[in-house]
Amino acid sequence: MLTHRQLRYFVEIVDAGSFSQAAERLFIAQSALSRQVREMEQALQVPLLARDARGLEMTAAGRSLYADARQILAALGDAMARATHAQRGTEGTLQLLHSSSVPLVPALLALLDRHTQQHPGVAIEIAQASSEQQALDIDEGRADLGLARAPILRRRAALHYRPLYEEALVLALPAGHALAGQARVHVAALRGERFVATPHPERGGLGHAVAELCRAHGFAPQPAAVRSRKWAQLALVQGGMGIAIVPASMGALAPAGVRVLPLADPGSSSGVLALWRQEAPPLVQRFAADLQSACAPI
Repeated sequence: MLTHRQLRYFVEIVDAGSFSQAAERLFIAQSALSRQVREMEQALQVPLLARDARGLEMTAAGRSLYADARQILAALGDAMARATHAQRGTEGTLQLLHSSSVPLVPALLALLDRHTQQHPGVAIEIAQASSEQQALDIDEGRADLGLARAPILRRRAALHYRPLYEEALVLALPAGHALAGQARVHVAALRGERFVATPHPERGGLGHAVAELCRAHGFAPQPAAVRSRKWAQLALVQGGMGIAIVPASMGALAPAGVRVLPLADPGSSSGVLALWRQEAPPLVQRFAADLQSACAPI
């Protein structure tokens, strides 16, 4: 098997036109260079170079090897450069997850645009996953960083859980609902209402936060006949299937026919966390730092 060094030596000999000039360029003895070529010819069982009156000539096998060697050396050089850039955090692909209850608000979109402008070698792939699933995927290496809705119940020791921002929870209800004319609504007034968002105390994220908020006001949220844990819950509210408590950023994107009202009770808020591995590569660490800076004023 030929080595990277042998291929580099062979290309240098051909480019220089002689063993002596190649030896000077490579800062090695000419005899050592000749020995490397002999070993290559023995390994391939074909002659690669021949001397005649005109100087050094490649055989047919030598011409074939020279073309391939240049491609191999170029590819190896590119691979080494990419590996270096990836280690320095200047090149690579970042897998970003976000909960359906964490919409990509203008500040986050501006961050994504700014980050890719400043680091043109970095690509960002975005997908949705629940808060608990994000933690699992990042811990097991299927994703790099997550935007999760607090709380996350199953903490993993290898991950960072950094608060990004807190936002108010709001009530989304059909425009024709009896409460739609109120300026604000107390959570206790929602006793007996049907929730399309399937709050669940045993599952983290927004569902857990809503369930705990309702329990703090003396009742368990009742599920609607048609319900969803995803973005579709606002469409269900629009269709008159029930109500939902959602973050203000999500309520701001509600479709026509949905009335969004503030909640009157103190503590009606929900936080967003950034998740990433403690031993994440620099590419991820840099984005996480930019993310925390960008989200500070949200």
